[in-house]
Amino acid sequence: MLSDIDAANNLVELFLQRADERRDRPFLGAKRAGSWQTETWGEVADKVCLLAQGLRDLGLNDGDRVCLVSENRPEWCIADLAIMAAGCITVPAYITNTERDHVHILDNSGARAVIVSTDKLAQPLIPAIFRTGVAEHIIPIDEVRGYQGGNLTCHGWSHLTSGDAAAARKAVDERIATIGRGDTACLIYTSGTGGAPRGVKQHHGAILCNAAGAAEVLIEDFGLSDEERFLSFLPLSHAYEHTGGQYLPIGVGAEIYYAEGLEKLAGNIEEVRPTLMVVVPRLFEVLRTRIMKQVSKQGGMPERLMDLALDIGERKAAGRRRLGDGLLDFMLEKLLRPKIREKFGGRMKAMVSGGAPLNPEVGIFFESMGLTLLQGYGQTEAGPVISCNRPRAGIAMDSVGPPLRGVDVKIAEDGEILCRGELVMHGYWQNDAETRRTIEDGWLHTGDIGHFDEKGRIVITDRKKDMIVNDKGDNVAPQKVEGMLTLQPEIGQAMVAGDKRPYVVGLIVPDAEWTVEWCRAQGKEFDCKELQALPAYKNAVRAAVDRVNKELSVVEKVRQFAFADEPFSIENEEMTPSMKIRRHKIRERYGERLDGLYRN
Repeated sequence: MLSDIDAANNLVELFLQRADERRDRPFLGAKRAGSWQTETWGEVADKVCLLAQGLRDLGLNDGDRVCLVSENRPEWCIADLAIMAAGCITVPAYITNTERDHVHILDNSGARAVIVSTDKLAQPLIPAIFRTGVAEHIIPIDEVRGYQGGNLTCHGWSHLTSGDAAAARKAVDERIATIGRGDTACLIYTSGTGGAPRGVKQHHGAILCNAAGAAEVLIEDFGLSDEERFLSFLPLSHAYEHTGGQYLPIGVGAEIYYAEGLEKLAGNIEEVRPTLMVVVPRLFEVLRTRIMKQVSKQGGMPERLMDLALDIGERKAAGRRRLGDGLLDFMLEKLLRPKIREKFGGRMKAMVSGGAPLNPEVGIFFESMGLTLLQGYGQTEAGPVISCNRPRAGIAMDSVGPPLRGVDVKIAEDGEILCRGELVMHGYWQNDAETRRTIEDGWLHTGDIGHFDEKGRIVITDRKKDMIVNDKGDNVAPQKVEGMLTLQPEIGQAMVAGDKRPYVVGLIVPDAEWTVEWCRAQGKEFDCKELQALPAYKNAVRAAVDRVNKELSVVEKVRQFAFADEPFSIENEEMTPSMKIRRHKIRERYGERLDGLYRN
């Protein structure tokens, strides 16, 4: 299995090899008309080859860019592979993109064609196509309403995915024989935490290197069966899901099922019964809160068992297990953990967290509940996975594990993490200056600060550019403080600031469920503006901040805080689609309010 990934010249070749081996077995699953339906490897391979030939018939040539705008669904995978099989380059775009976002990506990438899934997603996209005048072809997967203007030609998905599959396969085989590991597979645009998104040139070898490294972890630490199943939830336009949720499953011959969305995710997990899943820390935080509330409401024995499990988990993480912990573990395996595992389908081998730092307390919680949680680390510019925790190296929740196979990592003099290997991008699209700044002598400068622990695992302390340096020169890692704040039941979201200032201050979004319960207990109406002006309400949130401050050093303590007007969200551009806060946007909006905290 690993040798196949290592030997593959490109991603399409690997996929077609797996499809030939597993032709009549299920591959892609989605819920349609209330039931889960699957397409086989052979059916998908036929559609990929037909669509690839269809794209060539439209006049697309080697190296042309094709933008892909779709929610996670089987057609996303088919379109992505077909674009590459046509010799073109995929340009994934987030479904949350505004017209302005689409204009930037279309204009920057020069995409000649666009594949879009639904009429809703076409509405901000089509005006952007007309404004840029770049794309010549649009291929809707579902029907879209009519439009007028420009030289844009519409082509039906069903028409482009029908015909002589054998002839299309022969043409694809001939074409991909000329595509090597060093050729660009896709342009994945960064999520824009610090400004305009940049197009990362990911080559076939970068993704294959990542898939092989991740597959080795799964094979050696968990043992893969012939019936592995992934549940795809994170946006496929994000490098993490694109590699970990699509090409890793292809590499190991696994099934991929597509979740219906966040609101139905819990039910989908129980129905699909996945064995592996990649997620972001924010989802773990939400699930942790939900489980704790459910168990607390039951009270009695379930609550006592959960407290006992957490006590044992914390001692295990600290390396100070007691003599009787083994017996207690045995009891928990009988009485508590099976019920928790059933909520995750009952077959979950591991969940891999990436995209942002995971608070160790969250990791310990899931380990205590009997679920294996691995924290990975990387960035779009590195395929995107650089390292991952693995059981045989010993899981430490404050680390992101050792580097994957084929990845060299070193720490620069200023503490910045540098990496080198086939996984490193070939640069930013049409941005040589930024490429030269980011890659020096083959080493990717990640912008993250960290070190190796005594077992060779990477420990991340913070983003280099996000690091707060107060007026006395002390360094404060904001993500650590924010992570601790959002674990409090009273706090939903937080951002801290304090660069070149005497102390740290915070911007707080109170937790909505906690606020409703507080209002009910106090006999108050639920009105955000009025509540934030109430001293009793602010004091209740202050108590949560004070609890966190007790665990922080003097320079990290949050001395003052203000309330945000609304939650940070993708819609108000204060969060990225991968659920990271966009600090520059939040500072633009609340800068004066934060500055005012130093005058109180």
